[in-house]
Amino acid sequence: MKESQSKRDNQKSPHLSSGTAPFSTAAEGKPKSPTGIQPPTASNTGQKATVAEQELYRRYEQEQALVQEELLRLAKREREAAGEMLGTALQRERNSTNEERKRAAQLPEDLDAWAVELQGREAELKRQEAFYKEQLARIERKNAEIYKLTSEQYQEAATKAEEWIKRRNIDPVCAGLQSEILKCYQENQREVLKCSELAKEYQRCVSAAQKALLLEQVAVAHDRGVIAVTSFVCFLLVRGQK
Repeated sequence: MKESQSKRDNQKSPHLSSGTAPFSTAAEGKPKSPTGIQPPTASNTGQKATVAEQELYRRYEQEQALVQEELLRLAKREREAAGEMLGTALQRERNSTNEERKRAAQLPEDLDAWAVELQGREAELKRQEAFYKEQLARIERKNAEIYKLTSEQYQEAATKAEEWIKRRNIDPVCAGLQSEILKCYQENQREVLKCSELAKEYQRCVSAAQKALLLEQVAVAHDRGVIAVTSFVCFLLVRGQK
């Protein structure tokens, strides 16, 4: 009795039935990111992540979660469609077989002929069942391959984004000019106009750095868009091969 109860509990377990596991948690009990990337934190130099970097990370995580949810939803739809098609075909054949059996019972003189025909029907039913199971397994393998490919692409993009965020946190903007301006103001406290050219050059340097940051953000967003489109096209190709 305990063994039967254990089997029923295992069948009801959402982790075993769905084939997926929940996100792992860190030692403090906080959930980890699906890609393994941690949100921007204070760097070794003591600088804190900017609001723009935190917003970039948040948008990246949201878009990744949406794409993965779409992948799982499409895979589930494929499994349900294949299972429904298999169930309908099997039920239709079973109904036909049952009808033939009833007729055979009503016509004893043709019993042998009907029995032979029923054996052929049952053999055909088994063949179709094996065929649909093979098709369902093929769809499952295709879905697994596409999901693995998409996960690898996202992991690569996530690693690049993480390296970019760390580099932004460690490298100060126009550090050389900052030192020169500070030294100039210390040496010319009563004649600060002598440092005006350095101040203008520093402003130009900051403006160029801001433009470069914007271009990098656009490039990262473009990479994520290409990955999402590639995943969707792969799913369409798999569905078209059925």
